[in-house]
Parts: sequence; C-alpha cells; structure tokens
Amino acid sequence: MITRFAPSPTGHLHIGGARTALFNFLLARHNKGRFVLRIEDTDATRSTQEYTDSILSAMEWLGLSWDGDPIFQTSRTDIYRQYVQKLLSDGQAYWCHCRPEDIAEIRAKAQAQGGKPRYDGKCREKNLGPAPGAVVRFKTPPEGNVYWSDLIKGSISIDSSELDDLVILRSDGLPTYNFAVVIDDMTMGITDIIRGDDHVNNTPRQILLYKAFGAKLPAFGHVPMILGADKTRLSKRHGATSVMAYKEMGFLPQALNNYLARLGWSHGDQEIFSLEEMISLFDLKHVGKSAAIFNPEKLTWLNAHYIKQTPLPQLASLMWPYLAAKGYERPNQEKLNKIITTVRERGKTLEELAQKSEFYFVETVEIAQPENLVKLLSPNGREMLCNIGQKLLEHPHLDRETFDIILRDLAANAGVKVGAVAQPLRLALTGSTASPGLFDILEILSPETVQKRIKAALSLEASS
Repeated sequence: MITRFAPSPTGHLHIGGARTALFNFLLARHNKGRFVLRIEDTDATRSTQEYTDSILSAMEWLGLSWDGDPIFQTSRTDIYRQYVQKLLSDGQAYWCHCRPEDIAEIRAKAQAQGGKPRYDGKCREKNLGPAPGAVVRFKTPPEGNVYWSDLIKGSISIDSSELDDLVILRSDGLPTYNFAVVIDDMTMGITDIIRGDDHVNNTPRQILLYKAFGAKLPAFGHVPMILGADKTRLSKRHGATSVMAYKEMGFLPQALNNYLARLGWSHGDQEIFSLEEMISLFDLKHVGKSAAIFNPEKLTWLNAHYIKQTPLPQLASLMWPYLAAKGYERPNQEKLNKIITTVRERGKTLEELAQKSEFYFVETVEIAQPENLVKLLSPNGREMLCNIGQKLLEHPHLDRETFDIILRDLAANAGVKVGAVAQPLRLALTGSTASPGLFDILEILSPETVQKRIKAALSLEASS
C-alpha cells in the first residue's frame, strides 16, 4: 500500500488538511506500506517557500513522518508534458485556440439555453497545433458512466456527458491540477487516495485520465468535511487555525493527533489513543460518512489530559519557552519541576501553565482584581496578613504540618475561618485568589520574597 498527502503551499496547514494527512499516515503505517508527501506547488502566483516550510514543520511537529524526500510538482514539469504529448499522439487530447472570452460566451450561451455552463468542444476536431495562448484539452468520452466504489462513501456513478473537455495543459505550459495529480499518483504507484470530499467532483475526470493511459485505478476514499458547531464550513471563527498556531497556543501534538483521529473515526467508546494505538487500530471501515463537528472544548480537554501525562522534565522544557519569551531567568531543573507540579493540574495548555506560573518569576505581583484588594485587605484582612507575616518571619523554613497549625491558630484566635487568614496571604503572594496550595508556594518562593510581597500588599492597601 502507498498513500500520499499532497498539500498546496498556498497557505499554512490547517485542521482539515492535518486530518487528511493523519488518516493517510495511519492507513499506510497500519498496512506496513509507504506514506508519500507531495507538495503541489504549480500555482506559481500563490505558492511560497514560507508556506512550504510551515507545512513541513507542522507535519514534523505532529510526528507524521513520510517516506523518502518530499516531492515537488515544479520539479516534474517535463514529465507532465511527456504525458500530455502521449495523449495528443494517441488522439485523446487536442489543442484549443479559444480565447477566455470565447469560452465565457460559449458557457453563457449554454446556460441561457437551459444547459450546463460547459465548453462545447469547438476545437475538438480541428487538428490544431500549438499557438500563443492555446491550451491542451482532454477528449472526454461523450457518453457512458464513470463509476467507482468509494472506500468511505460507497458506490458513486457520474454520467460522462456531464463533463466537458478538461484543460490539461494551460497556456503558460503548466499542467492543470486534475492532470498533474493523476500523473503523479500513477507514476508514484499510489494505491489508495484518501482526501476530503470536496474532491468528489474531481474524481470522475481523474478516472477517465487513468483509463486513457490504460493505468490501474487506485482506491478512492473521500472523508466528510469538518464543520463548526453551527453546521457551517469550518473557519477561524470556529476556533480553527493553522496547526502551527495550535502549537504556539500551547497544544501538544499528541492531543491534536488524538483529537483529529476521533474527528470522524472511532474505535468503540475509546477516547484516548496514543499514535502507536491509532496505527494499530486504524481502518477506513470506522470512518463516518457524516460531517464531523469541530469542538474546541474537547480538544482542550484532551490537551489537559496529555499535559498531566507528560513527564515533568519534558513538560518543563515544553513550557519554559513561554516564560523565556517574557525575559524571565530560568531556575534550576529541580525548582522548575516543583513549579510545574503546582500548576499542571490547573492549566489546559502550555501557555496557560506559563501564565499560572508567572507569579513565581515576577519581581512584584499585580492584584488581578482591585476589588479583591478592598475585600481581603480590609482592616481585618490586613491584621490577618500582618499576623501571618510575623509567624512566617519566625518560621522561615517550616513544614506543612506546622504551617497548617499556624493558620488554624490564627483563625481560632480571630474567631474566623481558616480561609479568612489564607486568602490575604494568597493574594499577597500571587496577586490572585485562585492559585496552587499556599504551602507549595512557600516551598518555592524564598522567605525574603515572601516577606517582600507581604509588605508590598500591605503598602498597596494602606495607600488605596
């Protein structure tokens, strides 16, 4: 088995393309076959090196390793022209001299007469040769059915009379999409073509080209679209961005692969899959025929799961760049591991983990919500903070049990709940009323930093 993923470098790799790549990768690996990466870069006006690099980086980040070097269509133009010439020599293609405005007029006339806006084959039997502005068209059989058994959608049949004579070589000497992919897939021995169902309309034309060359047809499988929650085509407003944007937001490749696999494929009720499990279990029989609905919350849930499963040193290395970008100095590995331990259950992305860790690295904390300052550093709150600050000064290296006793004693003496003592301290140390456990924070912050932040918080209250 040989599958392929064939993106055009006219944009970054997005969710739909990544799922197609994943399905082809899994199918090939499951069947001990080959997975080919082909960059379809014949659109010279829109293809860029930046997008090519971005696609390759996204594939590498996802771990979708391909076999051999990436193949670029622009390096194969001579091959395409040889196959165009073969069709011309066999009488299965012809030069067309019709100008774009002639084609537009022909199509408008057909539509006005109640027909489809298609080219009428005006140049088909004229035996014309090359000329400036001329194109080469394939002679589509005028009658008969084009049939294939789709690996996902089942039986599909199209009347060839619905198709006009396809342009296979443009006036600039470059092949059109439908022609180039057939030559590529045919010469590369692609056995199974798994792609989005927006390509269903291209398949009949491609099958006719295979038959014109007397080539064996590959198996075609068309994956349903991915829709947003409102059942419209997936777009950025649904949270769909490029694969590398998800990386920048702090998603893990394991989470994205797991989510994309489940976006149209299932294996019983199982939700969590490693890449190795997906390779072992994947088949097309369990790919659904209905459009999949993109759910950002489900992806985020999976990401939180994989964050919790990632070993501490690895997680620290993954998260640190988000803090390094803010100019913080990296602590030793032991301290960084401790910091990660306090926040890993509280963050769903690497970026969120970094944000929740930031109070460990700043010189002074900012009170996230000013109203908390008024509420928690009221005269009573101020007294609690002063008292606990004094206790911590007396016990700079206390253990958890001693710390709990201090909190309970202060609360009992003041006739308040423990939270009334703990929250002013939490606010002073972190700037927020929601944070990791106080003792965990005290273990990481130096006693000097703790006292400095308490004094800073009291100073803020006094001046408000």
